[in-house]
Amino acid sequence: MTTPASAALPLPFPFAAIAGQPQLRQALLLAAVDPGLGGVLIEGPRGTAKSTAARALAELLTGAPFVTLPLGASLEHLVGTLDLGQALAGHQVKFAPGLLSRAHGGVLYVDEVNLLPDALIDSLLDVAASGVNSVERDGISHRHAARFVLVGTMNPEEGELRPQLLDRFGLCVRLSNIDDAASRQAIVRARLAFDADPQGFRADHADAQGALALALGRARATVADREALPYEDEVHAAVGALCMAAQVDGLRADLVMLRAARALAAWEQADTLTTAHVQQVADLVLLHRRKPGTAQSAAPSSSQANAPGPSSGQGDGASGEASTSASDDDADWGAMPPEPVGIERVKPLRPLMAAAPTPKKA
Repeated sequence: MTTPASAALPLPFPFAAIAGQPQLRQALLLAAVDPGLGGVLIEGPRGTAKSTAARALAELLTGAPFVTLPLGASLEHLVGTLDLGQALAGHQVKFAPGLLSRAHGGVLYVDEVNLLPDALIDSLLDVAASGVNSVERDGISHRHAARFVLVGTMNPEEGELRPQLLDRFGLCVRLSNIDDAASRQAIVRARLAFDADPQGFRADHADAQGALALALGRARATVADREALPYEDEVHAAVGALCMAAQVDGLRADLVMLRAARALAAWEQADTLTTAHVQQVADLVLLHRRKPGTAQSAAPSSSQANAPGPSSGQGDGASGEASTSASDDDADWGAMPPEPVGIERVKPLRPLMAAAPTPKKA
């Protein structure tokens, strides 16, 4: 009796061919350069290439696994637990690795992260930031490395994440539907060409894909060198000013912004970290941390030729005063001034007893 062969996994869409979402490309590449950033949260409607981009990113990391966290996963499934089979058979306590162990060195993708239990998200974000998974439960005391690129997606229409959990994600991208006809047509044509001939389509983008993988590996090596990319006090001052202007809570935003700017400088093969790098990553760091009503930071248009993608700023050419005014208008959207309403006198109703007929005598 022959056993059926397992179905081959579909080929991933090449990262180099993803178009129409430059902010998404930039955030994912920066998180891959430095996984210690804490991952990327992608907000947006369905069909905006969120899962496609995450799968494509894993292919740029040589030999990297791509692990998906199911929506119904338990905490034991995620972090690992006691191996019951070994415990019952050999009467010994042994650790059974979870998804965090499988994702080490690769990409961990979490779709609809806002629908997961808070305790699960909290453990996931802890490991994503530290790179170490510690399990102290069921008679087990175990630690193992778990350094991966965390990519979480959510549709805000289906519920929000609590601010405490939002802050734990390093970078955030907010996608929208593509409203340019030419861009939509180009994206659809590319997808149809890939579906018709995946191998031929990937061959057409092999050179660009190889260049991205080479640049990513070089940038990761630069970030790993602690003596590389020194920066002056003006960089610290720029980070602090941007975070205070956004009225963020705590200092996590400052630390993530410095790391993201350093990852960008490594990607550009710069000699030093400058305030221009800080400005280019500021909105990715502050988008989900900025207090409502604060002005969005303005990213310069220079020094972006070799960046993973353009800055995530959405056209910040207006002054801070104009941005504040727009926020005030949004706060009162739909408000209408009071108007006088006429009052018409209503005649009183007759008493019920008076309206009732008088019974006749027999």
